[in-house]
Order: sequence, then C-alpha cells, then structure tokens
Amino acid sequence: MMAPGGATPPAVTADRMRIAELSGRYAVAMAKSGLKPSQIMTGKAFENAFRVLFAIGGSTNAIIHLTAVAGRLGIEVDLDQLDIMGRDTPVLVDLKPSGQNYMEDFHKAGGMATLFRELKSLLHLDTMTVSGLTLGEEIERSGKSFKQDIVRSFDKPIYAGGGLAVLRGNLSPEGAIIKPAAATQQLLEFEGRAVVFENLEDMAERIDNPDLDVNADDVLVLKNIGPRSGTGMPEAGYLPIPKKLAMAGVKDMVRISDGRMSGTAFGTVVLHVNPEASIGGPLAYVQNGDRIRLSASKREISVLISDEEMERRKKSNPVVPRTADRGFEKLFYETVTQADKGVDFEFLRPKVMVDKIPKPR
Repeated sequence: MMAPGGATPPAVTADRMRIAELSGRYAVAMAKSGLKPSQIMTGKAFENAFRVLFAIGGSTNAIIHLTAVAGRLGIEVDLDQLDIMGRDTPVLVDLKPSGQNYMEDFHKAGGMATLFRELKSLLHLDTMTVSGLTLGEEIERSGKSFKQDIVRSFDKPIYAGGGLAVLRGNLSPEGAIIKPAAATQQLLEFEGRAVVFENLEDMAERIDNPDLDVNADDVLVLKNIGPRSGTGMPEAGYLPIPKKLAMAGVKDMVRISDGRMSGTAFGTVVLHVNPEASIGGPLAYVQNGDRIRLSASKREISVLISDEEMERRKKSNPVVPRTADRGFEKLFYETVTQADKGVDFEFLRPKVMVDKIPKPR
C-alpha cells in the first residue's frame, strides 16, 4: 500500500517530497481504475511483507502490526509456519541492530529495490502494487543493481536465517518472539535464575537498587505489560541492565516479558509472551529463583518447574483479569486479542477467516 521507493527516503530529503506527490497520483489513479486495497493486500502480499521483514532483520513490532492488518482482511497468521519462513530467509541488509549501518545508508544503496532484486527467488512476484503493476514488474522497472555494501548478495548473507524467531514452551505455549540477529549469540542457548518484576512500578523501584539480588547470569522477567494489562503494551520489554551490573560492564542479559520493545533495540530479549500474565498466562506464576531455559535452536522458552507445581501456583494465587463496568474500557478488556492475533479488537476480525499464511513451501 506504499508507493514503490517510499520506504527509505529520509524525512528531510527531496526524495520524500517526490514520494508524497507520487502517492497522491497513485491514489487518484486507483480510484479511477477501481483497483481496491483488497486486491493488493492478499495472502501472498503479506507473505512478501513478512519475508522482507526477516531479510532486513526488522522490528518485532511489525509481526503484531502485520498480523492485525491481515486479521481484519480474514487472513490468519500461522506462527509456526512464520518461524519456518524466518529460518529460510537470510538477513541481507546491514542495518542496526542486526548490522552496523543506518536507514539513510540503505536508501543510498538503492533501498527496497536493491533488496527485492536479491530476494526475488523467495517473493511472490505476481502480487499487485498500488502502481497497477505487479511486484515483479516494479522490480524490473527499478533498473539494474549497482555497487554498494549495505545489501548483501543472497549467497553471502549477514545471517543465513532466523532474523526473527517464534519460541514456545510451558512459559509461552501460544508463542513468544525473539530477534536472534540482534541478540548476544552465547545467550541464545542459556539457563539462568529468574529475577522477577511484577509490573512496571516494581521494576522502576528496584532495578537500580544496589541491594537487588541479581547476577549477570540471571534472567530478568517483567510481568503485566501485555495487551490487557492496562499499560498499553509498552515498549518496556527492553529491560535496562540493573545499575550495579551495568557499572560492572555487563552489556546484555536474557530478558523476558509479555510486552514489546523498539525495533532499534539490541539484546537477548524475549517478547510478546502469550498468554500474557494479566489474564493468567504461565508468566504470571514465575517466581524469583525459578530456573528458566532459553534455546533459540530448539525454539524453546520454559520455566523449569513441574506441571503439578505450576497448577499448584495457579490454584493458590489465581489471576483475576482486569475488567470494567462500562464504556470503551469494558470493550477493551473483553475483546482485545493477544499478540498472536495482532492485539486487535476481536469483533473487527471476520468470524470466518478466508486464508492462512504463510503457506508451507
């Protein structure tokens, strides 16, 4: 739904003005021709979008956003197949936090057109764009490649695959997200002691306390920042390194939450834990001192307690989900979906989904 070439121009450049004017012309042309958004935003187009997201080492937030938009169109996103797609898609763009460069460097390297040319073999080239041409036709129209060092060739990627990954386990039976390309590689196979913060206020009060019982080989856990927590699912999943550890030179730790983080953030951070703590997901029952295991290779995130112990904790201290008596707040708490469905209102999704992506290759 964006004019070709519109993803990368910096805000202060003439390129951005040209894209704005081009967008207006395309909007008028679409209205006259009858080309509809539903003809552009198809299952194949969303697969292309996810494929590009993985190839650029893009934001974990985009998974939620794309899932929400697709859901409104009756297109269900299969997290397990999405993880397979991620494994099969090389990270090609040398941008922070997965690489070393910045968006303006990507733009000077030819932007998305350069990436598309390298990624052609994995894309659905017959998908329609707002220009009235297919993606394949737009790639051909963009011209030939030129020498640059921001977009790697398909056979010499930054990472062979797994720019983003889906984790499951008894801590997140319905899926969590991690960005291995931005993580500390030795922490991707890790087991450590949980240091638990019950909510944002608890974290703010204790994270910099010199008496906090925390070591560099612990796992930081933040609860109750998910979709229905009342916090607005903030980008607080990028928990700060406790002050006393940061002063000692610690740069990264395994961090887990049911919230989000900025797409520019670096670190070994597990996000979107689902179901969230505030509706009684397993994360709610993690306690200080529990052992937590992260295995990116096995796509696992687990708390190392028995099923019986988990059930005992649930029965002894059950979570009461937030609710309200009336108005928008009531509507929100009763109908907002979890991260795997895009954190959208359930009633805005069709009762019957018409497609499921990604399709197995």
